[in-house]
Amino acid sequence: MLEDGDVAVAILNRGCITQDWQVPLRSARVPVVLGYADPADYAHNPNSLGIIAGRVANRISGAGFTLDGVRYALPANEAPNHIHGGPEGLHARLWDMQPDGARAVRLSLVSGHGEGGYPGRLDLVVMISLKGDALTYDMRATSDRPTLLNLAQHSYYSLGAESCRDFHVTLPASRYTVNDGARIPTGEISAVAGQTFDFRAGRSIAEADPDGQGLDMNFVLDRGQARVAGNGLVLEIETDQPCLQLYTGQYLTAEHAPLPGQRHAAFAGICLEPQAYPNAVNTPGFPIPLVTPDRPYHQRTTVRIYQEDAA
Repeated sequence: MLEDGDVAVAILNRGCITQDWQVPLRSARVPVVLGYADPADYAHNPNSLGIIAGRVANRISGAGFTLDGVRYALPANEAPNHIHGGPEGLHARLWDMQPDGARAVRLSLVSGHGEGGYPGRLDLVVMISLKGDALTYDMRATSDRPTLLNLAQHSYYSLGAESCRDFHVTLPASRYTVNDGARIPTGEISAVAGQTFDFRAGRSIAEADPDGQGLDMNFVLDRGQARVAGNGLVLEIETDQPCLQLYTGQYLTAEHAPLPGQRHAAFAGICLEPQAYPNAVNTPGFPIPLVTPDRPYHQRTTVRIYQEDAA
């Protein structure tokens, strides 16, 4: 448990999962991310609550890719495609977790060559630190050969509310990657101008999704920022990643007993996942998230959650 003042965050060694995040709101403390009450329940976590997704977050079309002339087959856990590193991805592994004072933990893992179908031995370190109302995920990795790596933090932010439909989102992204019917990028990068999901000036999820079908799409960021306001709280993200997946949780199901006071159902939380371009290895023109012995991986993402009147 990380604590700083009235803020507390629970981190699990399975998948670097953010299980709980409590912040002050109207003279009480409320959980602002969706989580299961029993840590053991994360062994079955089909909705990917709180994980660090990888090796490659998001989808890989056809559950495979070619790198340096070699074809690699991956588990088709969203058949016929691969998602979030597969059923035995980094989210399913037990990481070594060591405290770094009262407000930080260091999680480390060795992912062997061939694990999950991916080439290369990865040495991964994730530092999660709390400072005031801000939680920082600092993710690093080295590899012994060229491989793919695209990590994404996958919390569902509820902000203590029952639904995210009324959340007001501001996202400095003038473009998005167009998807096909299986939510695989077509390779086209299009302007958000004129679309209901143009969040540049801010709008609610309900305004962006008037038919209530939900959103699950990747935005190309103009600046590495995002802002969400709802239920008297504000969430701000600062990231060095080029893209951000916005998912409104329309497919969320109740798998296990939730944290006290929560209800796990469609639209109960919003995911804001800083990431590299999705399916880049199979999409001509997209920059491939490649890690080599000479080019290590690094991502730094900070999420701040505070009372709206305390800015």
